[in-house]
Amino acid sequence: MRRRTLLLSFPLALGGPALGLAADTEDRPDAPAGYPVSLEQMQQAVAQRFPRRYPVQGLLNLDLQTPRLRLLPEQNRLRADMAVEAAGPALNRAHQGRFDVEFGLRYEASDRTLRAHQLRLARLDFPTLQPKVVEMLNTYAPVLADQSLREVVLHELTAKDLAPVDAMGMQPGPITVTRSGLVIGLVLKPL
Repeated sequence: MRRRTLLLSFPLALGGPALGLAADTEDRPDAPAGYPVSLEQMQQAVAQRFPRRYPVQGLLNLDLQTPRLRLLPEQNRLRADMAVEAAGPALNRAHQGRFDVEFGLRYEASDRTLRAHQLRLARLDFPTLQPKVVEMLNTYAPVLADQSLREVVLHELTAKDLAPVDAMGMQPGPITVTRSGLVIGLVLKPL
């Protein structure tokens, strides 16, 4: 395995990984360079914001459990797969299902966070529900996807993380999804 030399390295807060301007290329000279964020780091951040409950028109509640994140490097997106339970006055009993959403990422400079955006419903599945109820849920599903994951924070950079980058006149730029996590590209700040 061939690796690119680390050009710049700064320790991150709390003994985290090094912030570098070159990444492990694994014999891929086109591997993106920048600040790495692992899938495990994102999974931990998302776990802090779930479970969540969403009422549906006073008829039932949807309880979403912590999503399991998957990397989709070919589309430069992520997928969140989560268990969901539907229960309430309109149903005789609780029903278990699955809810999958795909999304892109954006960097929010005001609070130094990576956030989910451009959500697309991939699947909402309740095998034991009546077809009319499933149809109603599928109508509501895009709103549920938007409410449950839109702008969910997947990672937060600290001021200490960004101090060396800022000192070089750079800032976070494009975000690339790789096979092992994310790489936040670094770009020159506008004058």
